[in-house]
Amino acid sequence: MQNFGELIAISVAVSWTFTALFFEFAGKRIGSLVVNLLRLFFGFFLLGTMLYFTTGSYLPQNADTGTWIWMSLSGLVGFVFGDFCLFYSYTIITARFGQLLMTLAPPFAAFFGWLLLGEKLSPMGFVGMTVTLLGIAISVLKRGGSKIEDNAIVAGVSDMAVVTSKDEEEKVEKKGAIYGVVNGGKNIIGKLMPNVQLNLPLKGILLGIGAALGQGFGIVLSKIGMNHYSIAAKGSEVASYIPFAATQMRIISGAIGFAVIILITRRTGTVWAGIKDKKAMGATFMGAIFGPFVGVSLSLMAVQYTNTAIASTIMATTPIIILIPYILFYKKKITLVELAGAVLSVGGVALFFL
Repeated sequence: MQNFGELIAISVAVSWTFTALFFEFAGKRIGSLVVNLLRLFFGFFLLGTMLYFTTGSYLPQNADTGTWIWMSLSGLVGFVFGDFCLFYSYTIITARFGQLLMTLAPPFAAFFGWLLLGEKLSPMGFVGMTVTLLGIAISVLKRGGSKIEDNAIVAGVSDMAVVTSKDEEEKVEKKGAIYGVVNGGKNIIGKLMPNVQLNLPLKGILLGIGAALGQGFGIVLSKIGMNHYSIAAKGSEVASYIPFAATQMRIISGAIGFAVIILITRRTGTVWAGIKDKKAMGATFMGAIFGPFVGVSLSLMAVQYTNTAIASTIMATTPIIILIPYILFYKKKITLVELAGAVLSVGGVALFFL
C-alpha cells in the first residue's frame, strides 16, 4: 500500500494522544506516582505476552551485563524521572501543554548524543532547536495583564491534586508553590521581563522540561544499551525483537525505581487506594495499551515502512492532534497563538531531520 508507513506514523501520533489523555485523567484521580507504577505493571505483562509468542520467553533473553546496566539506567532516567515529571505536569498544565513541552526531547537527545556517542548536529538542527523553543515560548508566554481567571489552574501542591480556583491561591503560596503568573513582579519572569508573564504555572513548565530532559537522555542511553544487546543477541530468536525486549528491561528497572520511591515515602496506601479506583485503573490500563505497547510497536513499524525522518516528524505531531479532543470534548478555547506555537514547535522537530 502506498504511504503505508506514513499512515502508521499518524496512528502512532494518535495513539500517543490517547495515552496522554488517559494518563491525565488517571493522574488527577490517584496521583502521578501511582499511575506510573501501575502503567509499568500493565506494560510489563503486555510486552511479556508478546515476547512469549514471538521468542518463546516471557522475559528478555540473551542480554549481557552491559545491556542490563545501560537499559536499567535508561529506565531510571526515562521512566522514573522523565515520566514522573511528565505525568505530574499533566495534573498541573494538562496533557496538551505537557506534550508541547515534550518537543524539547529531540534537542536534549541531540545534546546527549553528541556528548556520549559523538553524534554531530547539523546547522539545520540548531535552527530546529531555535524554532522549537520559539514555538513553546509563544504558547506559554503572553504580554501584559496579571489577573488570574476564576477557573484557571494555578499550581500543584502534591501529586494527588491541583489548585483550580483563586480561593486556594493564598494557601498554595504559603506552602511554597511557585506561580507562573506575574503578580506584582514577585516571580522570576516578572523580574526579568516586567511586560511578559507566563500563561502557565512555572512549576508545570519546569516539570514538562524535566520530562523532555528525561526522554531525550533516556533515548540515548537506550541506544547504547541496544548496541550492546545487538551484539550479545546476534543469531538468537530475540535479535529481531530487541527494541521490545529492551523496552521491557526499561520497564523492569522503572517499576523497581517507583516501588522504592513509594516505599521510602510510605505511600503504599495510595497504591491500594488507586487500585480500588476502577475508573483510574481502567484509564491507566488503556493508557498502557496505547503507550508502551501499541505506540512502541507502531513506531517501529512506521520506521520500517517509510523514511525515518518522515516517520519521526509525523509522530511528533501529537501536540497538534491533542488539541482536537480538547476542543471537541473538553470545550476548551484554543487561541490562534497557542495553535501557532504548537505548529512551530513541531516544525522545529521536523528541521532536525533535514
